Formats: sequence, C-alpha cells, structure tokens
Amino acid sequence: MPTVFNFLGFRFYFFSNDHEPIHIHISKGGAEAKYDILPKLRLIRNEGFKKGELKMIEAIIEENEEIIIERWELFFN
Repeated sequence: MPTVFNFLGFRFYFFSNDHEPIHIHISKGGAEAKYDILPKLRLIRNEGFKKGELKMIEAIIEENEEIIIERWELFFN
C-alpha cells in the first residue's frame, strides 16, 4: 500500500492493485474512507470518520489533488 502522504494524522494511500477511476484511501485510528478524485471529488465509502473529519479530509484532498493524481500516474503507469 503506497502512502501518498501523511497529514494531521491522516494517512492518504493507494492499494498496489488499485483500479481506475483515480481514487484515494484515507485512514486514521480505526477509521477509513475512500474518495474518487476524478472526474469529481466524491465520497465512496466512510467507516468511522465524523462529519467534521470528512470535511477536513476533503479540504486536504482538494488542496493536494495534483499531487495525488501525479503519484497515481507514476505508480500505475
């Protein structure tokens, strides 16, 4: 599971056998979430994050969208 980055205790990562569309997995403590990045940021799954944490995660993803896409393309292409 390649880690893209860690921020404020959140781990943003891919699975090594992931598939398109481009998406990111997030974990912190025992909570996990998954977001599609393209074509539009969209929550796919949430297991344990509170609403405020999801808003923070979304802001972090939006701020780092280019990095996430670049790392995806480097890893999977």
